[in-house]
Amino acid sequence: MSAISLYAKPSSNFAQKLTTSKALLQSAAKHYSPLTQASSLGAEDMVVTHLLQEAGIDSSIFVLDTGMLHAETLALIGRIEERYARKVDVYHPLETVASAFVQANGSEAMYKSLELRKECCHIRKMEPLERALAGKNGWFTGLRREQSSARAEVHDIEPQAQRVKINPLADWSWGDVWHFIAVNDIPYNPLHDQFFPSVGCAPCTRAVTLGEDFRSGRWWWEQESAKECGLHVAADGTHEAQEPAAFEPLSSIIPIREIPA
Repeated sequence: MSAISLYAKPSSNFAQKLTTSKALLQSAAKHYSPLTQASSLGAEDMVVTHLLQEAGIDSSIFVLDTGMLHAETLALIGRIEERYARKVDVYHPLETVASAFVQANGSEAMYKSLELRKECCHIRKMEPLERALAGKNGWFTGLRREQSSARAEVHDIEPQAQRVKINPLADWSWGDVWHFIAVNDIPYNPLHDQFFPSVGCAPCTRAVTLGEDFRSGRWWWEQESAKECGLHVAADGTHEAQEPAAFEPLSSIIPIREIPA
């Protein structure tokens, strides 16, 4: 079963949501240029890229290649460049820093403690993000309020210390996202067809079963309150305090779940 056939169910007011999103993009282009899009290459971000193209918004697009992404995820970079004739800027972690972290803590450090997992995220995501956003007045994301309790208060525009974060899909449902993908034949990660609604680094992402929270496959060994990498934890860009012991030891990690065909 494809993600489109399973999820593409638009809200009754989807047309109004789409109009509002496009108006937000146009307003952002007028007030906050230069702009960039942070793309995780997930379903929402593929929709944002399409909206930018459709609305004629002058914005760069970047991807944070952590060195641990699925091959299916990375393959979308070429598809974006071919479909939209837009170059995708790819930012990598600093090789010496990432290598030193693995050497000191092992390739499965993220399972050992919340502190090590967040340090890994900082090296592979947060530091490259700072480089990607340098010189930009605003950045687009695919954040939606429905995604998790931690994101329930996402606003359309969130002022930050040096720029604004713009979330054109903040009010969209998962069904809205897939409806738009279906109607516009937007390329998407085939892992979504394998019950990966949220796709991050391979060691930190698993498939979910029907009925589970859709971010339950991310950092599944941690408590719900800890499930952010740092990119979107606070409107001002600071790290929110986390509860101590918000992780399980490696021996009790839930394995990736078998999904029936």
